[in-house]
Amino acid sequence: MNHSLQWDIFCKVIDNFGDIGVCWRLAADLATRGHRVRLWVDDASALDWMAPEGREGVRVLPWNAPLDLNEACLEQQPPDVLIESFGCEIAPEFIAACARQQSATGLKPVWINLEYLSAEPYVERCHALPSPVRDGPAAGWTKWFFYPGFTEATGGLLREPGLAKRQSGFDRKAWLATQGIAWTGEKLVSLFCYEPDALPELLHQFSRHGLDGEPVRLLVAAGRAASAVKADFNDETRLLRNTHGHNLLSISYIPLLTQREFDHLLWACDLNFVRGEDSVVRALWAGRPFVWHIYPQGDAAHLDKLDAFLDMLQAPPSLRSFHRVWNSKSAGHGPLRVPPPDLPAWQPCALAARSRLMAQDDLCSRLLGFVAKNR
Repeated sequence: MNHSLQWDIFCKVIDNFGDIGVCWRLAADLATRGHRVRLWVDDASALDWMAPEGREGVRVLPWNAPLDLNEACLEQQPPDVLIESFGCEIAPEFIAACARQQSATGLKPVWINLEYLSAEPYVERCHALPSPVRDGPAAGWTKWFFYPGFTEATGGLLREPGLAKRQSGFDRKAWLATQGIAWTGEKLVSLFCYEPDALPELLHQFSRHGLDGEPVRLLVAAGRAASAVKADFNDETRLLRNTHGHNLLSISYIPLLTQREFDHLLWACDLNFVRGEDSVVRALWAGRPFVWHIYPQGDAAHLDKLDAFLDMLQAPPSLRSFHRVWNSKSAGHGPLRVPPPDLPAWQPCALAARSRLMAQDDLCSRLLGFVAKNR
């Protein structure tokens, strides 16, 4: 595809910034490759810290009800591609406007439903399947399912051009200094999580034994992770006892980071705890040992998703065991027993997975190819 396309991406922010994080990353990647993007979002506040400088070629527009179509200038810049992210439904007045334009010009956009990431088998079966639109002003059009994934038969993973080159020039000590951290060689562990029941015991383990017998500096992400750590240290029945005797744990609270700076956090650490979809992909690209706190679901369906991910990762037994504990509930039976991280086994696994996935086309490239075939 050698010409610029107009993309309209629709995003509803559910919670935890993952939806807007993925949509912004995709929009920015498309713009870097010469395309024009309108990103419609119902709550863009997270972009104030996630992407404060914006990106040339990306316009962020409010997804209000009803939509202000005058601001979009659809007649001058009709959409070539529509993306509804994660099952959100594009505003009906927008679809109606597109249908009116199609009646006048004969051109209709490629309509894509960008789904959630999973390593489960259904992803390959469902990727790129058509879904005929039977009702409304766009009756007769086709909506296409596009599934990110970890194999050649899926939509791939978001990975911007030049990522590996940028990572190869990263200076860990210099970056830590920009965060006010005078690193003296201790093991560095990032923590970006929800509120895992195993967190108190992990902190206890680090304070008593460190990591691989060395002191640990825990770099705690702003938000829920920071609140969870502070709550545990305020509970005298649990963690304040660790300040007596051995204490090999020190903690630094990291402010909200841009997407670029979050990459740097992951690259700087010897072990990363991440949560959600966007962050686990960035942990994969970091090539460091990591543990994924998958978004919990009431019916425990997330555990099947986690098992499929660990199979894809070719995770060693110790990494599987740790994930089971990290994603478990204590159910009132006392503290969870947290096995010690096994970095010598986890590091080769992380590097091998990164190498396999880097050899595949990225999501944006596959998306561009898919649009080219279906226009």
